[in-house]
Amino acid sequence: MGKVKLALKDFKAVVSIVPKDPDAIKKMRACEKAVKEEAFLKAIESETDDSSNSLSVDIDAIPVDGSYSGPQLPLDESRNAIITPTFVSETIAYFRDQKLLPKKFVLQVLKAGISHFESLPSLLRLDLPVDTAEDQQASDSKAGLVSGTFTVCGDTHGQFYDLCHIFDIGGYPSDQNRYLFNGDFVDRGSFSFEVVFTLLLLKLACPSSLHMLRGNHETKNMNKIYGFSGEIRHKYDEQVLNFFTKLFQCLPLAAVIQDKVFVVHGGLSTQEGGVTLKDIENIQRFREPPESGLMSDLLWADPQPERGRSPSKRGLGYSFGPDYTQRFLKNNSLQLVIRSHEVKDEGYCVDHDEKCITIFSAPNYCDQMGNKGAFIRFSDKDMKPVFTKFDAVPHPDIPPMRYAGNMFSL
Repeated sequence: MGKVKLALKDFKAVVSIVPKDPDAIKKMRACEKAVKEEAFLKAIESETDDSSNSLSVDIDAIPVDGSYSGPQLPLDESRNAIITPTFVSETIAYFRDQKLLPKKFVLQVLKAGISHFESLPSLLRLDLPVDTAEDQQASDSKAGLVSGTFTVCGDTHGQFYDLCHIFDIGGYPSDQNRYLFNGDFVDRGSFSFEVVFTLLLLKLACPSSLHMLRGNHETKNMNKIYGFSGEIRHKYDEQVLNFFTKLFQCLPLAAVIQDKVFVVHGGLSTQEGGVTLKDIENIQRFREPPESGLMSDLLWADPQPERGRSPSKRGLGYSFGPDYTQRFLKNNSLQLVIRSHEVKDEGYCVDHDEKCITIFSAPNYCDQMGNKGAFIRFSDKDMKPVFTKFDAVPHPDIPPMRYAGNMFSL
């Protein structure tokens, strides 16, 4: 959880019990080092942390190496990025070959992404593709017959080649083939940059065809621990990381599809009186999440089989029972909750009288769990979920957690 001072206290207790255990001593010392590093970083941040200044970059002045021969990013007259389907497809192929775009292109795309997500609400209202009736306005998405599909994917956690496999199976996003990716694009897997940047490109190329929600790993604290910060510093630099941090703070927190299905990364709040969709719409999300409260619950909560609530096994917030799911759905006139946040052997799990579904889209998680990946597809207005399971595909010989901090590199 990144609470290194509390962790150090525990490690010291372990060493006092088994003072000659080399593993315990090694981890205690690593934790001591992490505490010192955290204090040093906080001191630096207190002197230099200015979010507006960190993004004040003359991107046009950044050079592109003359030897670069990869995809070329088109610009408009105002020097803003134009994300074309050609650029997207060429970039994905470039990433598959383990090549990186120039920093200048990356910052131009991130700048466009931040601008786009800043304009979105905290709660998205989404619909299936439809053929609108001739006597209805085109904007009336409730009219007409369903003409395409809507796919919900769970955690992808830096598994870029598995992300590509999802599109090989389900088709690339289009107006008739829409996607929602439910957070945790980064960390653990060592191709986190490629995953989140590919999704961002697809989002900007066709905004109505792909949607992204924030997960608990789209946060500074998790990124420091589980690898994304280290990966971006390895592949680019601190400046690029600052842009990603801002992008993550702009991501919406939840979505409702077809006025029936609620999608959120973690789960439901157990606060007194229940939570309404209006409460979620009113969240001021442009920040790092607090350790408690509604925003934290949406990113961190898990379902439990028993009624009621109990302290989360993660050490943050509460787990919610089927009674909380039932109440939330009833109070908000919904029929189903979809969440992610937990690895499942079959890639998905159905709980709470089939009213709460966990979907997880990173197969063979961290190259060792042996689980399936899965996604959910909707193709009719009844919003009946159809599951597709898939296995992991080969990837370059770069292990998960390669860029993680000291505690996890052990």
